[in-house]
Amino acid sequence: MSDVLLETIKDGIATVTMNRPDSRNAFTPEMMDRLTEAFERLAADNSVRAVVVTGAGDAFCAGGDVKSFAAKAGDKVDVNGRIRELRNRMKMCVTLYEMPKPTLAVIPGPAAGAGFSLAMACDMRIAADEAKITTAFSKVGLSGDFGGSYFVTKMLGEAKTKELYFFADVLLGKEAAEIGLVNKSVPAAELADAAAALAKRLASLPTVAIGYMKKNIGTASDGTLNEVLDWEANQMIRAFETEDHKGAAKAFVEKRAPEFKGR
Repeated sequence: MSDVLLETIKDGIATVTMNRPDSRNAFTPEMMDRLTEAFERLAADNSVRAVVVTGAGDAFCAGGDVKSFAAKAGDKVDVNGRIRELRNRMKMCVTLYEMPKPTLAVIPGPAAGAGFSLAMACDMRIAADEAKITTAFSKVGLSGDFGGSYFVTKMLGEAKTKELYFFADVLLGKEAAEIGLVNKSVPAAELADAAAALAKRLASLPTVAIGYMKKNIGTASDGTLNEVLDWEANQMIRAFETEDHKGAAKAFVEKRAPEFKGR
């Protein structure tokens, strides 16, 4: 049996690949546990400057296995136990979203349900023009999980998020780019190269400062102006002390491009 999760690290870029192509990389409990462990570890690894999340074959992730849902439909369940179990598994999207380094979802094909939510948890998304992207939940009588409603509401506002969740229409990658759900779409044949170039650019940034920026932007979405100013002051002074800032300031004076090391 093939490994359900593949991982490579090269030139500061960690690539995490969901590897169940025959099922469009639908989640299994093992895969979700492995994703959580990988994200926690990579978040703490100072040699990693950017994290790419993608799926094997021609899909990103189809989300939960609906066939298994149907098979269990008549089973008696411990509702409170199931709630606790699901809430614990959803930590993988929290870890991905709060990771103090840039993250990129590369979407070659279907991203649906919880797979859609996982893509939305990344800082940026690049998709193939014809990739099918959908919340999917209402089509099977579900309300949604793994933080998608939070991420999309922050990106697009309540009205558009309700439309996407209520109707679960399928958007092509190029349509998702037009409304800002993904940052960029390209023809499928160009996706690998375009994603590699974007990941390389993300990995070249001042990683510590990027982590601070993420915290500032998250606070800006949820907090008051004074809370944002508090965070900005805190993070800015800390950023002044990084090697990346000091080297960049020197490079500016010497009229050359800075080389960031993520320290």
